[in-house]
Amino acid sequence: MTEALVSRMRGFGTTIFAEMSALAVRTGSINLGQGFPDTDGPAAMLDRAVQAIRSGANQYPPGPGVPELRQAVSDHRAAHYGLTYDPDREVLVTVGATEAIATSVLALCEPGDEVIAFEPYYDSYAASIALAQARLVAVTMRPEAGRFTFDPDELRAAVTPRTRAILVNSPHNPTGTVFTRAELTVIAELCQEHGLIAITDEVYEHLTFDDVEHIPLATLPGMRERTVLISSAGKTFSVTGWKTGWVCAPPELVTAVQTVKQFTTYTASAPWQLAVAHGLRHELGWVAELRAGLQDKRDRLMSGLAAAGFEVLRPSGTYFVQTDIRPLGFTDGFEFARRLPELAGVVAIPTQVFYDHPARGSHFVRFAFCKKEEVIDEAAARLKRLST
Repeated sequence: MTEALVSRMRGFGTTIFAEMSALAVRTGSINLGQGFPDTDGPAAMLDRAVQAIRSGANQYPPGPGVPELRQAVSDHRAAHYGLTYDPDREVLVTVGATEAIATSVLALCEPGDEVIAFEPYYDSYAASIALAQARLVAVTMRPEAGRFTFDPDELRAAVTPRTRAILVNSPHNPTGTVFTRAELTVIAELCQEHGLIAITDEVYEHLTFDDVEHIPLATLPGMRERTVLISSAGKTFSVTGWKTGWVCAPPELVTAVQTVKQFTTYTASAPWQLAVAHGLRHELGWVAELRAGLQDKRDRLMSGLAAAGFEVLRPSGTYFVQTDIRPLGFTDGFEFARRLPELAGVVAIPTQVFYDHPARGSHFVRFAFCKKEEVIDEAAARLKRLST
């Protein structure tokens, strides 16, 4: 039989997360690869989901999302960032941020358009752009002064007459960078100069450390009207399985995204939407405690990684720590990640899979610290074998 998969998707096989998680199960290793917590979100929010199910919220909710959640998202944007969005015309609920990104790209990009993204990038970006028959143009982030950043001149050079959008992820997975106002200003100026749309993935917006501030690109002058702002509940409330996200944007952009979304999932689960609305209104104190706990876990894992011989880069946000494996005598992250269960009983993710130019990231490996303290401590003890 001829190849069944359409040609534009043939470069996308099983995700690295599935591969490495299966390796963890097969070898009995500690899984510090995939970024999901091993503890639940706030109890009252979970109870609200159960209450919603038992009270009959089990049929299709409105396509744009339940009014309670759209209003809660609107109020949250205004309270935290001074951004006002009409809950009826400028907020759309999606099946997680991944759907929001995919439907935004499909709705706004024509075949042959170019979308700029910063590599290393979350793997769904490339797949979404390929589905739209557009072209991903990668701008490489490199370590500088202990954090990953981009060269403004390289970003400017990436813009061509075919550029349609810039996909901006901050706090950034997988590097842990939180873009500064100066970095965001460069992006904003390019968007306005060339008439580009910004699609912003802000799912880790509340998970920043060391008093580093998350600044939505839409808050910069001239950017609200050209930004599709995306976030979700999964990381904020440790409910990654709920897959409840949202888009905030001007009416014409939201309408475009909803036009595509209605023919993918149509709508998102009603009980989770009602529970997330509760979370946004009542559980941000819980989120502050989560953030403080994650900062402690980050420091705990960084210490263990340094003791094992890695060069460790300090993330300002997200769930992840990037490490350079060259001090341990390795240069190929794939090889190292596949041998790590045998060497230390731990699973991590080779960062090179998130690059258009894998050689630029071949010596980096990503570890997740969104796990219980005892899991992190056991992983650190196992990793210590690498230095003996």
